[in-house]
Amino acid sequence: MFDIDRWQEIWITITRNKSRSVMTGFGVFWGILMLVLMLGAGTGLKNLVMGTIEGFATNSVFFYSDRTSEPYKGFAKGRYWQMRNRDIDVIKQQVTGVKYISPVLWQQIGENNVVYGLKTGTYMARGVMDDFFKIETQHVLEGRLLNSVDIAERRKVCVIGSEVRKVLFEPDKSPIGEYIRTNGIYYQVVGVIEPIPDAQIGGRTEESVNVPFTTLQQTGNFGDKFYFLCVTAADGIPCERVTDEIVTILKTQNQIAPTDNQAVGSFAIAAQFEKIQMLFLGINILIWIVSLGTLLAGVVGISNIMMVTVKERTREIGIRRAIGAKPSSIVSQIMTESLVLTIIAGCGGLCLGVFILAAIDSVVTSSGAPDAIHPEISFGAAVVALVVLLLSGLVAGLIPVWRAMQIKAIDAIRDE
Repeated sequence: MFDIDRWQEIWITITRNKSRSVMTGFGVFWGILMLVLMLGAGTGLKNLVMGTIEGFATNSVFFYSDRTSEPYKGFAKGRYWQMRNRDIDVIKQQVTGVKYISPVLWQQIGENNVVYGLKTGTYMARGVMDDFFKIETQHVLEGRLLNSVDIAERRKVCVIGSEVRKVLFEPDKSPIGEYIRTNGIYYQVVGVIEPIPDAQIGGRTEESVNVPFTTLQQTGNFGDKFYFLCVTAADGIPCERVTDEIVTILKTQNQIAPTDNQAVGSFAIAAQFEKIQMLFLGINILIWIVSLGTLLAGVVGISNIMMVTVKERTREIGIRRAIGAKPSSIVSQIMTESLVLTIIAGCGGLCLGVFILAAIDSVVTSSGAPDAIHPEISFGAAVVALVVLLLSGLVAGLIPVWRAMQIKAIDAIRDE
């Protein structure tokens, strides 16, 4: 039942020691404020870093060729080799854990190699398969992406990046259906794209001309060779298993020693993702340790002020015990005072911290910074902070409660 007299008494006690209450509560206020701000800053940094790979399939693995480090089957050490179309066919047949696969080629010949009418630009022509756009996802601004028919029929079509569209075409003119000349070959524009991830494969996607892989192999005289291979593992299939199987196939297909660990290079997005997650886990742990240390100093301060309060009210506690007050009523009063002081200070720090983070987010957004930066505190972290706050208030009241319970009624009445 709500006891208004009791709460009035608690409030009078706090306000009677106003200066001490403010100074002591400031420790808790500052501890919670620092916790919120540091958690928000950590989240903003994590959002920024994760934004670079957002849009990539996190179970993707990328392969590239390098010089051999061992002689094998008559080939000398230091041989440079290249992947071939046949490697893709064998991988599709023998590796059951592959979901998407796309080889990649790049070609750039001279300055101003991309032409439309009187406008020119220097851009990379990138040959990819339709699966590529499922590995590195895109915003389709106009038209469509490349499809399997484009690949199979070696069509001379292209998907251009948003920057290429901006340079070659007027804002009010649609590029869809128009022809551009890239490295001396005319391609019909079928789409305009903008990448979702900040990190892209083989250069900036918004500044590239994407053509069917098979078409670029033919027009660029690459034969059946390519430089780079993108693979996404099927759901539930470990990337490590897929990587090992593909590396084994590439070595077997291209006469590379099974023990040569240099010739076939690879890196996995999943591995980088896990490293980033572990890094920010460590940062969050450090933030909680530092903030809880600051909060502990505030709790000690509140405990001290409650000790002073108990000392000042020794006669009052003695009289109350002499006339039959239950120990639980004295305990609850002291603990409630401690909790009220802690909660008022802590909630003030929490609210101010959230307000500051919201203000920073608004300023960052209006300044044109990357959209991925959002300094914020999650609902779960806020709940944990409140729980820590309540526990802190309880801890702060333990020693004063113990001190109050040691006071004997007769000694307290005699106290001056």
